[in-house]
Amino acid sequence: MNWDDLKLFLAVSRQPKLEQAAANLHQDATTLSRRLRRLETDLGQTLFERTRRGHILTHEGEALAQHAEAMEALSFRIRNASEMEQTVSGKIRLGVTEGLGSAVIAPALADFAETWPGIELDLIALSGFVSVSRREADMSILLTRPKAGRLKVKKLTDYTLCLYASAGYLERQGPVRKAEELANHRLIGYVDDLIYSPQLRYFDEVLPGLHASLSSPSILAQTEMTRAGAGLCILPKFIAGKHAELIPVLPDAIEVKRSFWLSIHEDVAPFARIKILSDYLTELVRLNAAEL
Repeated sequence: MNWDDLKLFLAVSRQPKLEQAAANLHQDATTLSRRLRRLETDLGQTLFERTRRGHILTHEGEALAQHAEAMEALSFRIRNASEMEQTVSGKIRLGVTEGLGSAVIAPALADFAETWPGIELDLIALSGFVSVSRREADMSILLTRPKAGRLKVKKLTDYTLCLYASAGYLERQGPVRKAEELANHRLIGYVDDLIYSPQLRYFDEVLPGLHASLSSPSILAQTEMTRAGAGLCILPKFIAGKHAELIPVLPDAIEVKRSFWLSIHEDVAPFARIKILSDYLTELVRLNAAEL
């Protein structure tokens, strides 16, 4: 059995859309399909159901995926067995929520890269999350603590969100003195059916009965709408605090507390570079505690 074909099989098992999997692998989709068919022929098994949703694992495919992931993990450990602290190198893929990744982590990476030039870092800052359990990332910062998977998890930090408006908006519309007046204002928030975590349903918690009339799945887009004076928005302090024109609205009455959780796959947790980045992130949020 060709290990390279198994790696392609794993990639498609994690990204069922063949075209996307091929793009991620820098391969032609037709070539990828042909190699998967060859693997099925070699094994005498049907590994995927070809559907409109993409390549979905069959029962035999799921069984093979478990064995292939174990082989992948062993290969990963062997390949990194000689890694030493004094010559730390290698790649890390870190998944993180868009806001924290863009506003806090990205600006700190210049210092990290200078200190650890041998470490290559992929910062996947998305309006969503990547799965450590499915090996889409080595580490991930999430809004909730994962409850399953071969993971090492710790709370990274708590953070606070408040309701904000631009100074220009408040000058035009007048100050907000009590929560009942918010019904007369335009609110900015998430697209309801694109919310990827219940932790983002702030309106249900602090502004029941109200909903956003301007929406985006991107917290950065919401911030820019708020800065432009489009309305009021619940934003993390660590983002809003970077913009002097944003003013807290009813800060004593409207405040949301949330947490970030750092999740690391057990297979990579012992590696020196993983521990270095984990410690760096822990120290970074400690230094930014007041802004968080």
